[in-house]
Amino acid sequence: MKFILLLIITISLTSCYQIERNCLDYKTGRFESSIIIDSINYRSSFIRTDALQIETFENKTDSATVRWINDCEVIFKTINPNSIAERKDIHLKILVTTDSSYTFEYSYVGESRKQKGIAKRID
Repeated sequence: MKFILLLIITISLTSCYQIERNCLDYKTGRFESSIIIDSINYRSSFIRTDALQIETFENKTDSATVRWINDCEVIFKTINPNSIAERKDIHLKILVTTDSSYTFEYSYVGESRKQKGIAKRID
């Protein structure tokens, strides 16, 4: 009986906690992102408008169209792909937001392997 009571209390306390996601705050703006893959920290900067995202990574600038699925999920499609990998659309989901940054996960559309990163507003 004590176990059941403890379980009910634990579930009721944890079910009240909600992660903050003010995704609309990050639909447009100027950002820097950081992603760690195989112990290497990759950084990029980007500007996102309602229709485009222009990203600079390792001195290379690339543009993609932006299509929001809902307030927290977006699909990016590279405008001028130079390789097969760049032809694949990217699905990004905002997981958590703060007043100046958001944590996200992304993957190629249709693939299960996801990467996580953080983007910070710089404007």
